Amino acid sequence: MLTGLEQPVFVTAPPGDARLFVVEKTGRIRIADAGGQLLGTPFLDLSGQVGTASEGGLLTMAFHPQYEDNGYVFVYYTDTGDDTVVERYTLSSDPGQLDPGSARRIFSLNQRRTNHNGGMLEFGPDGMLYIFLGDEGGAGDPFANGQNPETLHGSILRIDVDAGEPYAIPDDNPYAGQDEGRDEIWAIGVRNPWRSTFDPEEDILYVADVGQNAREEVNAVPAAEAGVNYGWNTMEGSACFQSSGCDMSGLTLPLVEYGHGGGACSVTGGYVYRGSQLPEIFGHYFYSDFCTGFLRSFRLDGGQATDERSWSVGSLGAVASFGVDGAGELYVVDIAGSVARLERRQP
Repeated sequence: MLTGLEQPVFVTAPPGDARLFVVEKTGRIRIADAGGQLLGTPFLDLSGQVGTASEGGLLTMAFHPQYEDNGYVFVYYTDTGDDTVVERYTLSSDPGQLDPGSARRIFSLNQRRTNHNGGMLEFGPDGMLYIFLGDEGGAGDPFANGQNPETLHGSILRIDVDAGEPYAIPDDNPYAGQDEGRDEIWAIGVRNPWRSTFDPEEDILYVADVGQNAREEVNAVPAAEAGVNYGWNTMEGSACFQSSGCDMSGLTLPLVEYGHGGGACSVTGGYVYRGSQLPEIFGHYFYSDFCTGFLRSFRLDGGQATDERSWSVGSLGAVASFGVDGAGELYVVDIAGSVARLERRQP
């Protein structure tokens, strides 16, 4: 277990890299070496330009698929004005540090509230960069962004960072070249997608979306399916929101959901386990809740959640994220300051 971290919110590593990269909300990316020791020098330190109010901060990072060749790393944070920023940095001559002078602004978006910042950044199996944005905050979607394809808020974006400056629009994006909708949008109808992942073995995109007052949800759709509408704010989970009846036509309902009983409050999405150390859970998607810290999983079979399990591990803390290392092993991130690897319980 890694301890002594300052509000960790994400962990990752390039494939085959024995190190672990830990994102701290306060603005640093730390490295744990192959022996599990935290290095003193950060991989990147953005503390002076990151705003940490409410749900803001340095929220995630993503290695370019050709990182080994180009040294590109992308970060997602809220700045001191609480706006969303995506930037690219390049590895310096030191393999333990990014070059702070290499910053390249890829994307920015004004935020009128300090919550619902989304916070995930991930390259899909198609090589495109996906950006997961919240509905701009407030309760009940006060800006009516969730069902509005003319705004980027409440959407999942898909851009090509290897073509154009600072990016290009993929021709097969659902609104690309259309009279309606923003070209960057891949899907709409999310409230605050908090951790998402592509499972390349099954070509599935999992999106965990934080609910309002009653329901938390996990969605699973084919990775290549464009124009998905996840339902917010027409729906909260599988239920109509603020009405006894609503038009559900064209909406994608969650694969798994749970209520706020027992103190649950906010879903934390995870990953499908594809490591080698725990073959008995291979293919299980793991997720948690920020308030209760439970550990649950299921397998996707024929578009349905099967083999649903609640693991008897007690509370894992304030689970801010899961992460996967370079060997495919799964980690749990407690924002109170620790990162732990999922391991078999010893008798």
